[in-house]
Amino acid sequence: MSGKPTLTHLNEAGEAHMVDVSAKAETERVARAGARIEMQPATLDLILSGEASKGDVLATARIAGIMAAKKTHDLIPLCHPLALSQVAVELTPDRAAHAIDIVATCKLKGRTGVEMEALTAASVAALTLYDMVKAVDRGMRITDIRLLHKSGGKSGTFDQD
Repeated sequence: MSGKPTLTHLNEAGEAHMVDVSAKAETERVARAGARIEMQPATLDLILSGEASKGDVLATARIAGIMAAKKTHDLIPLCHPLALSQVAVELTPDRAAHAIDIVATCKLKGRTGVEMEALTAASVAALTLYDMVKAVDRGMRITDIRLLHKSGGKSGTFDQD
C-alpha cells in the first residue's frame, strides 16, 4: 500500500462517478450502524407509554428506518440500488440517560456493501423519533451516528463496537 488512501467515487480526472462493481464477486455483506437520541425524561416516558398523540412512536421509527434503507440510493447520489435481503431496526430505551439507542442492520448477497443503507436507516429512525415528539421536546439531540460493523467483500471485516 502506498499509504495514501484512494477515493473510489472519483475517477482519474477527479470527477465524481458511480463505481463499477460488475467485476466484484458476490458475497454476503452485512452492516450494522448506530445512533442515539437524547431527550427529557418526560419525553422518554411519553414514548414508552405509547400515548403520544401521533401514535406508536417506536413502531413508526422502526418502519421509517427500514423504508429509508431501501431508498438509500435515492438519497445519496452515488449509491447503487440494492436488493436488500434483510433490514432490522432495534430501538432500545436507556432510562438512566433519557435516550433511545438505535441499531440498524442491513444484509444482502451482492457486489457492494450495505454500510450506507445501515447508516441511513439509523439516521432516519432517529429523525422520525424526533419528528414524532418534537411538539413536547424540541431540545432533543441526535448523536453518535456511526458504523458499528461491516463484513463481506474485499476489504474484510470492520468492528467498532
